[in-house]
Amino acid sequence: MAIASTRPASSPDSMAHPLDALVPDPTGKPPLCGESLFQELLEGLVTDEAPQLFAIAQEYGERVDCRIAAWGLAFANHAEVVSVQGGLRVRLAEPEDALCCFNMGSFVRAHLVWHNSAGLSE
Repeated sequence: MAIASTRPASSPDSMAHPLDALVPDPTGKPPLCGESLFQELLEGLVTDEAPQLFAIAQEYGERVDCRIAAWGLAFANHAEVVSVQGGLRVRLAEPEDALCCFNMGSFVRAHLVWHNSAGLSE
């Protein structure tokens, strides 16, 4: 995975970004490590902190039919859910809390399904 940097090329102080006032100036501080080790550190950080992907599937009747109604990301302290049709986006304490939003009457029942990336072929 390559790093796409959004950092602008060196610019004179007269063109400093207004948000620079909120972040300590790193000028004069040495890099933590070389570029390749830094890339490894970033990839490890992403691996360790990536949210878990899940879907909210709707079952029609008793396994008569089904569809994916929403996708979600489970973070350490909350979950974000977005409906496939785009009409609903919610932030919840737990992924299971989204189920009530997708149950519909007596005939449509919502299920939480965790994404299993191990089952994917490349």
